[in-house]
Amino acid sequence: MALEMSGSYELPVPRERVWTALNDPEMLKRCIPGCEELEQLSPTELRAVVVAKVGPVKARFKGKVTLEDLEAPASYRIVGEGDGGIAGFAKGGAKVELTETQTGTTLVYTAEAQIGGKLAQLGQRLVAGTAKKTADEFFRNFAEAMAGEAAEGA
Repeated sequence: MALEMSGSYELPVPRERVWTALNDPEMLKRCIPGCEELEQLSPTELRAVVVAKVGPVKARFKGKVTLEDLEAPASYRIVGEGDGGIAGFAKGGAKVELTETQTGTTLVYTAEAQIGGKLAQLGQRLVAGTAKKTADEFFRNFAEAMAGEAAEGA
């Protein structure tokens, strides 16, 4: 089952700061819903443990996250795949683009996800809703963290 999502956020901080935050494992860990562990293996590879709940199925996914197509400070692609054991697997990616504006930075993302196994049997609407909610939550958390940093720096 394949799903697509997109969204955009206005962040009140300079593009360079947003770029740095998007590449900071601690920041990513804080923003990823259900993230229990995020360990940097190399500058572009991280190991992750994330707990996700889709309808009645709750699973702990272990997997890796890779940063690809890095064009600092304008864009990158974040790609991840996780194994949820008996619940199935999930993999997906998001292209993140940063554009400078007069008040800070516009972040636009387009994401796609694929799931299989038990999770894929739950029905597309439920899974699609959860995937979109998770993506929105990540970027909303990130936007709030960036706004908080801007307030601290002011």
